[in-house]
Amino acid sequence: MTSLPSQQPEAIPAATIVIFRNGPAGQPPEILMTIRSRNMVFAGGMAVFPGGRVDEADFDLARTMAGSDDVDEIANQIAAVRETLEETGLAIGLNGEINADSARKARERLLEVKALAPVLEEFGWSLDLTQMTPFARWYPKNENIARVYDTRFYLANLGTGEVDIEADLSENTHLFWTSAQGALDAAETEEIKIIFPTRRNLERLALFNSFEEAKAQAEAIPVRTIVPKVDQSSGQPMLTIMEDAGYPITKELLESVMRG
Repeated sequence: MTSLPSQQPEAIPAATIVIFRNGPAGQPPEILMTIRSRNMVFAGGMAVFPGGRVDEADFDLARTMAGSDDVDEIANQIAAVRETLEETGLAIGLNGEINADSARKARERLLEVKALAPVLEEFGWSLDLTQMTPFARWYPKNENIARVYDTRFYLANLGTGEVDIEADLSENTHLFWTSAQGALDAAETEEIKIIFPTRRNLERLALFNSFEEAKAQAEAIPVRTIVPKVDQSSGQPMLTIMEDAGYPITKELLESVMRG
């Protein structure tokens, strides 16, 4: 009997922001990470950057924006803005009279209405997507994974970063600031757990001594969709990515890879 080929799950669009703030004097910048709830189907218990799936309301808002020649890209950026406000309370990619109190109230309202457009109207805010720089796009296809995400990564900068953050406690249990190398070190000592795309992105982020350096590299290297592949040419299966996307490490033993 001939078995039917397994069907590749349809990709779910998602977006995430790597949020920078200045580190201590003479130290590398810090980035914001969150620990996902262990109850989450994807990456449960893992340390990741703030973000989540793109909702239909994000696409609806993207379609209303004048001059929108790339609805998919704009919808992803909107999702990154919305998810960041939901998960952390930070108003990234937004303009208006924004302070700690208004951001807190906007977050509460967003959690009620589940869409960004009515929140913008109610608070008199507008989107400023120029605050975010496209950094990467990862699409780890695997027929053995129930949910496959096509995730776009963006960079944003808080500067001094003297702001309050608070986990939403539904999808995430803890927020913390760390240098990229600090997160990698914590993963080595098993203080945190990170999946393959997060590890590769942290290694890339650890190259930079400032947000400006990270932004410059992101602008110099066109974003291409990274699809990890298994390479068995060395005799040991390796999970690999393309060599020219800005990543200092492009392969890892398949048996050591942590998956979502």
